[in-house]
Amino acid sequence: MFKNTFPSKPLSDHFPILLKEMKNGNRLTYLDNAATTLKPLNIVETIQKYYLLENANVHRGLHDLSEEASRRFEEARVKAQSYINAKSVNEIVFTKGATDGINLISKSYGENFLKEGDHIVISQMEHHSNIIPWQMLCKKKGCILDIIPLTPSGDLDLDTFDKLLTKKVKLLSIVHTSNTLGTTNPIKEMIQKAHSFDIPVIVDGAQALSHGPIDVQSLDCDFFVFSAHKMFGPTGVGVLYGKEKYLQQMPPVQGGGDMVLSVSLESSTYRNTPYKFEAGTPHIAGVIGLNATFDFINSLDFEAITAHEKELKTYASEALSSIEGLTIVGNSTSKAPIFSFTLKGIHPHDIGTLANEKGVAIRVGHHCTEPISQYFNISGTARASMAFYNTKEDIDKLIEAIHFIKKTFHI
Repeated sequence: MFKNTFPSKPLSDHFPILLKEMKNGNRLTYLDNAATTLKPLNIVETIQKYYLLENANVHRGLHDLSEEASRRFEEARVKAQSYINAKSVNEIVFTKGATDGINLISKSYGENFLKEGDHIVISQMEHHSNIIPWQMLCKKKGCILDIIPLTPSGDLDLDTFDKLLTKKVKLLSIVHTSNTLGTTNPIKEMIQKAHSFDIPVIVDGAQALSHGPIDVQSLDCDFFVFSAHKMFGPTGVGVLYGKEKYLQQMPPVQGGGDMVLSVSLESSTYRNTPYKFEAGTPHIAGVIGLNATFDFINSLDFEAITAHEKELKTYASEALSSIEGLTIVGNSTSKAPIFSFTLKGIHPHDIGTLANEKGVAIRVGHHCTEPISQYFNISGTARASMAFYNTKEDIDKLIEAIHFIKKTFHI
């Protein structure tokens, strides 16, 4: 899966944590990738090197350290543009992550261009970060929030989606791949339908980019947000892509250094996009780490990864489905290797706690998607989510842990 090196170079050379010994002498089985992916050694070393040997602020100094930090910082912007095929580097805004990006759009675009009575459409499968900002905006501006409902398979009810689209809708904000159900939505088709009503579209791409590149020009989305830490990069940094025609008219939501052209006590003038949205000293180490992240993911053979993840998904689906009392929540035919499940008679927190005894790291709870749990009338799920470095052996370890849990509860 690494171009020119896989499988000659062990995965543990890139991800030393895979050799970590957990409780009771068990090797780590990491199946919590939807929460955050593992970080390759070279990205960690890049961040460490910046702090130890290259430390400087960006855009503000003429000394060598500052100029080099600024060069690498802006190089990450160019690589982000290339990776998602944005038309211009001016369409790439650095943020704290996908959540920060959605909030920026809500506060800048939403508060300034939406008015009372305007409708915003989201779905029932959204992460809380793509629900709460719109609830806050609706409360502040008097807008109306419309919801695309789920179906029992964990897909969106696209017939209802079609009915929701009217001239009253002024924004659609939709997740690309669900972090809980694994469902990958027909984003391009939904964007085309929204655009037929002149509705701008925001895509939450946080779960999608670890499984392959995205072409925002092909999708024709108006905004796209993602987080570095869900695509093998550092925490606390992400990207907001926005079509330049929108970003140019949107006002900044934070004021401070680096986002201004001139300041007086009476008034200030702002820099052009993207810099007007990047007030203050940014997460320089994180962005430099993101720079290295793009180098890493560009070294991956995504054709091989897609085939491998498809095989893993089939293997996991068959293995989990064979366990009596286990129910997979979300069975879309268009699904990433993410499996949320319940075990009859056992609370999800007990599943996670006992899986940990076997060295298996999974997520439990509602995964910041409480409306999904409400739809399926469950308190939450256990979730196993996979990345390219996972193996069938990891799935076997998960199945072994589930049988251990059932035995512990005499089920």
